[in-house]
Amino acid sequence: MVQILIYSDSLTWGIIPNTRKRLPFEKRWPGVFENTLHSEGKNVKVIENCLNGRRTTWSDPFKNGRNGSEGLSEVIEMNSPLRLVILMLGTNDFQCTHVNDAWLSAQGTAKLVNIIKQSPIEPGMPVPKIFIVAPPRITEPKGSIACKLKNAEKRCIGLANELEKVEQEMSVMYFDAGSVTEVSIVDGIHLDEPQHEVLGKAIAQAVIGEEFF
Repeated sequence: MVQILIYSDSLTWGIIPNTRKRLPFEKRWPGVFENTLHSEGKNVKVIENCLNGRRTTWSDPFKNGRNGSEGLSEVIEMNSPLRLVILMLGTNDFQCTHVNDAWLSAQGTAKLVNIIKQSPIEPGMPVPKIFIVAPPRITEPKGSIACKLKNAEKRCIGLANELEKVEQEMSVMYFDAGSVTEVSIVDGIHLDEPQHEVLGKAIAQAVIGEEFF
């Protein structure tokens, strides 16, 4: 069985926009991704490590543990052997507590790539391949999350392009989620259930195309 780790935030955790509720595994995109691979005859297990509010490399002044670079090496070690690590982070880099632009956020993802490549694994286990997924572009934040991500729709412009540059510079793989889906019109940040389905199927096909199996 091939193990795939998904390291992400609330977009992947499956929060239902403008609520604190969560979609079940089979409805959020990692579950759709896994089930699509199963339907294609791939023997895989998806491991979710997704935390609401997680940044790439910045801390949340109000909640502990939101710096995605802290503890990532141990996550890789504890879940090895891994064939693939999928990173989909960046949205929370644009919270109002930070002054980041797209380039800075992409550099945060580049740091995560380096951590994965250098993580301690047991002898004989493979260094996992890395797949960067650019999150869909933020639109105007609405509802309960609006204050937290005020003006994020402006500061995030160009993130997908900057992450594609990271892919080229660091010899990893890349997929732009915005090429297949937009964010929810409910809050301008997260994904609705149908968008999870579209994204999960699209990423599965992209992974199949890279011939990991």
